[in-house]
Amino acid sequence: MVAAVSGSTKLFALQRFPSLPSYLISAKTIIFPARRRLGFFFRGCRCGGGSGHMVMEARTVVNDRIDITEKEDKIFRRLLDVVDQFKLNTQLRVAGGWVRDKLLGNDCYDIDIALDNMLGREFCEKMSEYLQSVGEEEHGKAVIPSNPDQSKHLETARMRIYDTWIDFVNLRSETYAENSRIPTMKFGTAKQDAFRRDLTINSLFYNINSNSVEDLTGRGIQDLKDGYIVTPLPPRETFLDDPLRVLRAIRFGARFKFKLDEDLREAASSEEVKEALMNKISRERIGHEVDLMISGNQPVMAMLHILELKLFDAVFTCPENPQPEVVEGCERFCISYLDAAWNVLQLINPSLFDDEQRRIYFYAALFLPLRNVVYMDNSKKIAVTSFIIRSSLKLKTNDAEMVSALHLAAERFLSLILLMESDKESVSSEIKLQDDFLNIPPTSAKRVLAGMLLREIKTYWRVALLISTLLYSIPINAGNSPINESERRKEIFIKVEKTICDLGLDNIWKMKPLLDGRAIMSVLQLKGGGPIIGEWQQRMLKWQLVNPKATEEECIDWMKQSQVKRAKLDCCI
Repeated sequence: MVAAVSGSTKLFALQRFPSLPSYLISAKTIIFPARRRLGFFFRGCRCGGGSGHMVMEARTVVNDRIDITEKEDKIFRRLLDVVDQFKLNTQLRVAGGWVRDKLLGNDCYDIDIALDNMLGREFCEKMSEYLQSVGEEEHGKAVIPSNPDQSKHLETARMRIYDTWIDFVNLRSETYAENSRIPTMKFGTAKQDAFRRDLTINSLFYNINSNSVEDLTGRGIQDLKDGYIVTPLPPRETFLDDPLRVLRAIRFGARFKFKLDEDLREAASSEEVKEALMNKISRERIGHEVDLMISGNQPVMAMLHILELKLFDAVFTCPENPQPEVVEGCERFCISYLDAAWNVLQLINPSLFDDEQRRIYFYAALFLPLRNVVYMDNSKKIAVTSFIIRSSLKLKTNDAEMVSALHLAAERFLSLILLMESDKESVSSEIKLQDDFLNIPPTSAKRVLAGMLLREIKTYWRVALLISTLLYSIPINAGNSPINESERRKEIFIKVEKTICDLGLDNIWKMKPLLDGRAIMSVLQLKGGGPIIGEWQQRMLKWQLVNPKATEEECIDWMKQSQVKRAKLDCCI
């Protein structure tokens, strides 16, 4: 993607983000290279109000039939047993994602059953009666009520069958009174229900009674084959009904690398739909969709869609009066960093991190341009990234804390990278490792600096190191390219990681202090605790990193000698 920017925006980029990969900034443009390296083909691209359009080569293989696993067969037979036992005369249909994924040849364990003439909780009650009649124990049942204020119009019943949670809902049709955003719900036909769903590829049914796939919109299977994201009804109507469907369209488009329908894009980027998304949908539901995008297989593409549809500020809302002010266009830098993070991770081996580490890594990269922006809350300075994660997306507090910790650690890792890149056994004046009580030999500088940092970030140290390579300024030369810069960052990561492991620092956070607080007080003959104990604990950890084989007795001797030297210095002042 290439987005034209003004000279002032470029100056902002260079001043505010001096370590932004050089290939993302040129004299007249800011370049987003993600789309040419994500494994699919483009003949053009669309960004914001651009005149171009995005075209993908369809490569989707769709099966002619659905293969049922042994466990799925047992579940479906049990459901049909209940229908036969009570002569319910109802059709049982598996709806939505399970059908789509099965046709694509993928496994899916999320089974939603649509009932044509009864409520989900009524069917679950019949299931309970059936289990009791055959002497089997019920293993779990729940009812999730509707919540029209948050655009959740259907009551959902859940039941655990053969160790699998199954959702049950009734087929429905919806009618809207004038000026009302809450529909009147009533039982509907399967076709009416299909047309009320978010996307045609999610509107397919598998009829358990007849063992057949039903494409009642007439285009679900074809859109699946063509790689096309489109709504069954006009997109404006679909999105105003449930604005979360905008994010679902984005998520599925990115996940399957499908093209977004032009009418869908136009409706999704309208102010009317944007306002509905902000006002009708809970932040928890928005955060859940974003989390699925970030954890998915194409987080960069998903964020690009959010940007292009002008929804970035509606999804990632910021607090009032941030300091410094978040400059217009900052979201482009956010996605640029995410793209760079994605590229370097692919080069070093994504399996190096577990799913949770990759998830936090991408959040940290996305919000990297905001790492130094704060806002005031009850006279306290709070990171804007924490607000976005905790309040805008309603994710876990631990997520916000970890992202902030990674931002801080990444900045500190830069000093370590510079030290290791120089191949000199010295520490710059910016790296403050020692004080009057502790003399760290230059040959131990790397070990102490890295060791203290790893003890803070613990198992996420590789994540922080990888993020720091995004902040590291690669010298600009005529041969620089996105791929070359990613390779250079990979080299830096591997070099620093190897050095840390060669120094025996992996798992250094498990190193126990030779003396606890009470022992320190005894050695120093202190009557009370206080900050001085913490200072000596940090000092002692550095000493242990310099002297990894030292004993408790040697540590005590060092502390006593250090205290004597300090006392003599104080007398001479």
